[in-house]
Amino acid sequence: MNSIFAVAVGGAIGSVLRYLFNIQITRAFGFNFPWGILAVNIIGCFAMGLIAESFALRFNVSQEMRSFIMTGIMGGFTTFSAFALDAGNLIERDAFGLAGLYIAASVGGSILALFLGLWAVRTVLA
Repeated sequence: MNSIFAVAVGGAIGSVLRYLFNIQITRAFGFNFPWGILAVNIIGCFAMGLIAESFALRFNVSQEMRSFIMTGIMGGFTTFSAFALDAGNLIERDAFGLAGLYIAASVGGSILALFLGLWAVRTVLA
């Protein structure tokens, strides 16, 4: 039960952070492209790489803390459900080129960012 509570609290924190970050990015870059969620997904995946590798190599954290941070905060912060909705909205607006760019940048950029996070921890902490 402690892990469930940890995920719930972490998820609330991550979701609020995602919401606030998305608002700021959207205000800065406009509403024509889902810049906020794109940035959240890439930054979040980079952070997930850093956290996962740090936990694996350096830090012995409890299951509750791992659940709180990785499943809760990071799961609440990075969301591909919002990604799917944004991509669907672009497609429904017949913005197929932007939709393709958004999908490719989100998926490719996020995976690249994850590996950059893994590499950064392996390089710095090795």
